[in-house]
Amino acid sequence: MQKSHYTSLIKAEAKRLGFDFCGISPAGFLEEEAPRLEHWLKNNMQGQMNYMANHFDKRLDPRLLVDGAKSVVSLLLNYYPSEFQQQEDGAPKISKYAYGKDYHFVIKEKLQHLYRFIQDQIGEVNGRVFVDSAPVMDKVWAKKSGLGWVGKNSNLINKEGGSFFFIAELILDLELDADGPIRDYCGTCTRCIDACPTDAISEYVVDGSKCISYFTIELKENIPPEYKGKFDNWAFGCDICQDVCPWNRFSKPHQEKQFTPGSGLLEMTKPQWEEMTKEVFQKTFKDSAVKRAGFDGLRRNIEFLKP
Repeated sequence: MQKSHYTSLIKAEAKRLGFDFCGISPAGFLEEEAPRLEHWLKNNMQGQMNYMANHFDKRLDPRLLVDGAKSVVSLLLNYYPSEFQQQEDGAPKISKYAYGKDYHFVIKEKLQHLYRFIQDQIGEVNGRVFVDSAPVMDKVWAKKSGLGWVGKNSNLINKEGGSFFFIAELILDLELDADGPIRDYCGTCTRCIDACPTDAISEYVVDGSKCISYFTIELKENIPPEYKGKFDNWAFGCDICQDVCPWNRFSKPHQEKQFTPGSGLLEMTKPQWEEMTKEVFQKTFKDSAVKRAGFDGLRRNIEFLKP
């Protein structure tokens, strides 16, 4: 009874904080994922994301991240916008997740509130909060807790809301009622595979070293010339495999004010992007995830888009 009560308390508070979905799975070793991750790394699909090869054991077992971990609480926060970048003059595009304030700050604050609530209401609970900041396989845990299935484009897809979600976790040494996984609803659809201009997607595997998001965010060197003309105007990230996914017809605009685009961002013209100064970059992307690419990185990406 107590376990169910705690579970209900946590889920209700997650909803109050603005999270769209909350699911729970027992903390344990990810047996099925171990060979998949090993294969992905052995084939160098991480490209220069060397951190993906670090902490292999911790990536597969949350009990190595939190002593005595019993539950992984997975949370989804919608970022699908109500308005999009204007594309009339072929202006460079940025991924929708980067329209507003950097999600790391927004979600971490909500997670810390949730963790404090757990300690206030339940007592001494040991745990950690995670937003893309440690070796946690967030999509796998979200899948295990019934928040969706991992699609052919390797994104978590939620039956009610599509895939434009941030994923976050609390790993706790508290036993809670677990939610079971749901089945895969991709069926015979291959739209994401067919639409990827760099052929980064094969069924249920994304070769990170060929992904436009990798080239425009993670890669610090020059973009390989053989990809010239294949970026479809993406200068930071890429949403192609999500935009073509039929399940995203269920996407609804988010309700998070902090994800609202900065003034004038969506209206920026091609010349404004191409002539952007460092000063304008710092002002426009002051609290944005785009800062991860840096001014020089964004300039490199925009130059690469030119014919």
